[in-house]
Amino acid sequence: MGEEELLRSRAVAAVRSAVLGRHPEAEIHELAAAGLPVGQLAEVLAPSLFGGHRLVVVTGVQECAGALADALVGYAKAPDPDLTLVIVHFGGKRNEALVKAFRTAGAALDECPKVTSVGDRIAFVRNEVRTAGGRITPDAVTALVEAIGADLRQLSAAASQLVSDFGGTIDADAVARFHHGQAEVSGFTVAERVLVGDRAGSIEMLRWALDRGVAHVLIADAIADGVRTAARVSSLSTTNPGELARVLKLPPWKVKKAQAQARGWSIDGLQQAIGVAAELNADVKGAAASADYALERAIRRIVTIRSETGRGGRARANGR
Repeated sequence: MGEEELLRSRAVAAVRSAVLGRHPEAEIHELAAAGLPVGQLAEVLAPSLFGGHRLVVVTGVQECAGALADALVGYAKAPDPDLTLVIVHFGGKRNEALVKAFRTAGAALDECPKVTSVGDRIAFVRNEVRTAGGRITPDAVTALVEAIGADLRQLSAAASQLVSDFGGTIDADAVARFHHGQAEVSGFTVAERVLVGDRAGSIEMLRWALDRGVAHVLIADAIADGVRTAARVSSLSTTNPGELARVLKLPPWKVKKAQAQARGWSIDGLQQAIGVAAELNADVKGAAASADYALERAIRRIVTIRSETGRGGRARANGR
């Protein structure tokens, strides 16, 4: 119970891990309380005809209708020993009595309060760094919290990345270098990683860009521009940057960058990538249910195209 989404998700994950540790074949059901029919809940909570353990997670129980809350309270009074039930309350007074009823029935409560004070965020980061196997100096942890702010997910990701990048003891200089690099992430940073076939790097840069509020359409446009420019550079017979800049009416620096990014690509591969970029453009403008997912999927497809159709790609494919 509590307002902090990261802590809630970790609490549920810990229960899931414990259940699967003891019951690897356990059935897992995750239900949202808002609008959930009582009959559907009763069906999931009813004893299984096939035996085996079950984990049922009901999220957002502060939104429970009265009948659903009554059904949950009734179940808590006579729980099934072959079922682990987790209810998740996002905090506040609404349906607080439901949580109290579960506690009265013997349920454990994992409190996940909003981390609001700077001191609590500093303590959180210290713990994250320690969990990842590192140490962080007082000035470094303060600098990191000041740079990133109150979002625990971003603080957690930064702590893990700092330990991965720098290891051992993290000082203020490491934080400054790390944050400076991540703050400059843009759609073009993502596109550069995609064009050179760096799958892991491009996905990492995508997530950092999204975390920092870079618009989906700007990332998609940068990827499309990078692919198209690489294709234009590759389609001409000359490799002279000055001549290419004149013919394509592009600045010389952009031509040189496109030439570097085009290495390892075939014309066929770039044409396929242009098609993927065109689909992505439609997806981020509303065609896809999730623009985040559409971007990640397109990035993976383009990197795969480069791998399979670029220099050496056909040979590898034939070798399989």
